[in-house]
Amino acid sequence: MARAEPRLKSALVAGLLGPLVALLVLDTAIGWWTADRLADQAYDRGLHEIAREVALHVHGGPAGPRLDLSPAAEQALLVDQDDRLALRVWDGVGRSLGGHPDLAPPPRPPVNGTPLFYSHRLGEDPVRVAVSWLPYQGAGPSQRILVQVAETLNKRRRLTWEIVASLLAAQVLLIAMACAAVYWAVGHGLRPLEAIGRGLARRSHQDLSPLDPGPVPLEVRPLVEEVNALMLRLGGALEAQNRFVADAAHQLKTPVAGLKAQIDLALGENDPARVRHSLAQLYVSAERLSRLVQQLLALARNEPGAASAVRLQAVDLEAFALEICMEWAPQALRRSIDLGFEGQERPSLIDADPDRLRDLINNLIDNAVRYSQEGGRVTVKVQAGGDERILSISDDGPTIPPQERTRVFERFHRLLGGKADGSGLGLAIVSEIAALHGARITLEDDADGTGNTFTVHFPPPEGAATAA
Repeated sequence: MARAEPRLKSALVAGLLGPLVALLVLDTAIGWWTADRLADQAYDRGLHEIAREVALHVHGGPAGPRLDLSPAAEQALLVDQDDRLALRVWDGVGRSLGGHPDLAPPPRPPVNGTPLFYSHRLGEDPVRVAVSWLPYQGAGPSQRILVQVAETLNKRRRLTWEIVASLLAAQVLLIAMACAAVYWAVGHGLRPLEAIGRGLARRSHQDLSPLDPGPVPLEVRPLVEEVNALMLRLGGALEAQNRFVADAAHQLKTPVAGLKAQIDLALGENDPARVRHSLAQLYVSAERLSRLVQQLLALARNEPGAASAVRLQAVDLEAFALEICMEWAPQALRRSIDLGFEGQERPSLIDADPDRLRDLINNLIDNAVRYSQEGGRVTVKVQAGGDERILSISDDGPTIPPQERTRVFERFHRLLGGKADGSGLGLAIVSEIAALHGARITLEDDADGTGNTFTVHFPPPEGAATAA
């Protein structure tokens, strides 16, 4: 007979306190609401009394009522050791007679002589405001002023906490006792997991072998399986990282050695012309090294695991590609290359991360300009293909053989016999960025039979009509 598998649920049923905790939370919420109302009622009456005192300092005159509140009287009314108070007085036609300028008029005037109390903000502080229509000295039977008094909430919150604490003292003690029981029950039920934890603690950081799900309770097995899947992904990520570091070190070693050689040569020269030549070579080597480092960083930033960092937004592919083409025009002219652009003269929207999309287009144009012959032609084209948005870049460079068209997207892969200077990373970066955008990239012969055409097929954007 098969042994019954342990169940975590059976170990927790005896100490299950969910309903009790839910009742405590509900009781706390009701108690807090009640205490908050009681605190407001207690201190609202005080605010109304201050408003009545302020009304005693308003006097009527030929020009209408005026507020005569001396600094001493204002300090006596508004100074409080716990809270900050502010007042404002309005006449019957909405003219401010004085007070705090940031205290806005009430959302609605009080009616039937009953004071209005509401919550508001004064600057960055939440406040409670009392508003009343009150008579003043020298006023006619129907003449009233509107008095606002605002107070911060420190005393109210302290009183609320005191009321809630007094109401919930017994409940908290009961919950503490219940938590002790639950703690014992959970500890008893989680002993198998503790054993797994101890086993993991004894492991080497290089040991990513899967956990044995045998002794764990049935409910926890999915967690163990997810941990095993995570270890598998982590192993792949570490392997990719180690490979990247090794490739980077290998690629950086050659230009660094070249820099050292040029420096040694320059230090040993006395002829200024030769020194200048060595410095020129140093500049070229430093520029190559800088470009290699930038491409290595771009490649690391666009690893397959970087999908969570991609921030997609609606981008007009045609306008974006045209802008980048214009930036490349000076470099193309220096090599007498005809850099052209063909579009649809209407928006071609895709969902893309603008920074990564710029890296993709820059690397494709750089590859085309770098490998095209002097006086050649490079054409960037944006078009729609059904639901897809298509970006294609054609060049007059050496035609890539069919058997090499997959490998050119690998890191550090370069065609044999190529004369142009490159690191072999540009197309790898393009491939990674295309994958992050859910796009696919193809490589074919150019339509005129000379050179190559790289085509990126972007999926249709979500909500394209809204973005348009």
